[in-house]
Amino acid sequence: MSSIHPARQLWALFEPIHTVTYFAPQCRAVFEEAGLRGFWRGYFAGRAAPLGPVGAEPVRAAFFSFAPSMVQRALPDVWSRATPEAALAARLTGARAALASVFDGAPEVAEAADLLRAAAERIDYSGRVLAAANAALPWPDDPVGVLWHACTVLREHRGDGHVAALVTRGLDPVDVLVWRTALGGYDRAGLQPARGWTDDDWSAAERRLTERGWLGDDGAATDPARDAHVEVEAVTDRLAIAAWDGLDLHRVRTVVQPLTLRAASLLPYPNPIGLPDPRTLVGGAVGTALGDPLRE
Repeated sequence: MSSIHPARQLWALFEPIHTVTYFAPQCRAVFEEAGLRGFWRGYFAGRAAPLGPVGAEPVRAAFFSFAPSMVQRALPDVWSRATPEAALAARLTGARAALASVFDGAPEVAEAADLLRAAAERIDYSGRVLAAANAALPWPDDPVGVLWHACTVLREHRGDGHVAALVTRGLDPVDVLVWRTALGGYDRAGLQPARGWTDDDWSAAERRLTERGWLGDDGAATDPARDAHVEVEAVTDRLAIAAWDGLDLHRVRTVVQPLTLRAASLLPYPNPIGLPDPRTLVGGAVGTALGDPLRE
């Protein structure tokens, strides 16, 4: 029996289905048609749109891992190129097209949509702003759209909880990136520029973590850093599992896993959120992924 917490197993199922929004060519093309040219304009506008035409500060707080200057380059500029309503329409249209291209009429879609919608609709959104903003949007009227929207709500719900767990440890965003890189699984050369942090920012975080006792003199993660990671993951899992109370988790895994494997074909590996390729896991056993994604 797997020792991985059920909430983390379920994250590994729904995260790839949501994540096509950022990486699938169909999604990128629709964002560009809406006036959001370039990866980051589509990303920031699409993900922030449920909040309305907000500026940089609320988005930086909610997304958590980005340098202020990077967010400020995108917001509020993106709203001069596409309204939040246009960005919302673009991300749903793109997700539908991307997922339909790999689902190809798979019989599991309708049941998976019903199961994940049931989970998304039972969530308590207190203190989870991004999840609540997405949950307040109208549900799509087709199974592929419902499935994608449910995955989006569930991943933002888990992410909001993950940020809360990080904040309680007194970590700021660049501290988290340096810490997680030291733990392994993330590459500084890709992660640091993708979040907009300078070398000075990174070095300052390394000094703070060394003073905390989380990095050794060689820059490697210490036992306290690893213990803190286990604790943060445990809190994140505990905050996420309530959505699944009363649902048949074996049935959820059985129905969703074939769709997750198909969605995985649209994603790059490795990727900046630390999502493992479920197609490479032993026996295709989606849900054995270790570690939570960075707050995207």
